Amino acid sequence: MAVAHGSTDPRAAASVDALLRLVRTRAARAGYPGLDVRAAYLGHAAPSIGQALAVLDGDGVVLPLLLTAAYHSKTDIPKALREARAARPRLDITYGSPLGPHPLLRRALDRRLAEAGTAAPPGETAVILAAAGSSDPAANAVISDLAADWRAARGWRAVLPAYASAASPTPAEAVAAARRAGARRVLVASYLLSPGVFADQVRRDCLAAGATAVAPVLGAAPEVADVLLGRYAESLTGGAAAAV
Repeated sequence: MAVAHGSTDPRAAASVDALLRLVRTRAARAGYPGLDVRAAYLGHAAPSIGQALAVLDGDGVVLPLLLTAAYHSKTDIPKALREARAARPRLDITYGSPLGPHPLLRRALDRRLAEAGTAAPPGETAVILAAAGSSDPAANAVISDLAADWRAARGWRAVLPAYASAASPTPAEAVAAARRAGARRVLVASYLLSPGVFADQVRRDCLAAGATAVAPVLGAAPEVADVLLGRYAESLTGGAAAAV
């Protein structure tokens, strides 16, 4: 079961559904034919974690469909799993790791930038890595590390981490800073899993601040599907974040 944040925007659930369909089609190649893959949501959409587990027949693996380890993966999901187990003491659930950090996610970012038609000389181009943001400094540090690794790998003029909420700079502020520093082109990579309020805000504000282009969210990228299957494999071999 993959647990996403959830949104009142129907595009978010549609994006999760598309990703999980892709996971199912790639599961056989990964050695898991017929893998039962289901979605649950922390809020704003159904089913909730409790509702999804209530109809689970047998053991299961719960994976956070989240790009960093922060409050939702460290607190909210474990709490929901404890409540589910209290209601069904024989329920055997393994709790796996969030999607990020993972090298394949950088490839997914490359894919989305390419799809946005953003080919440009790297030395003249600054990239804004726009993440959701968190009050957890460790989660934001993951984004900063990803930005540094991506710049080193691709040779961009700069890769600046930015956050749509709970931390600074905002993506629009990062765009403005890159422009002031002399970047001829500023591309925005949306390090978000699904469309919705944050993605719309990032696109609107960054274009207004002078961004050349804003890439789509990661969504149902094949690399994201493969990361999720990899997290599932880890959970089966004792590499999961925790068992509840």
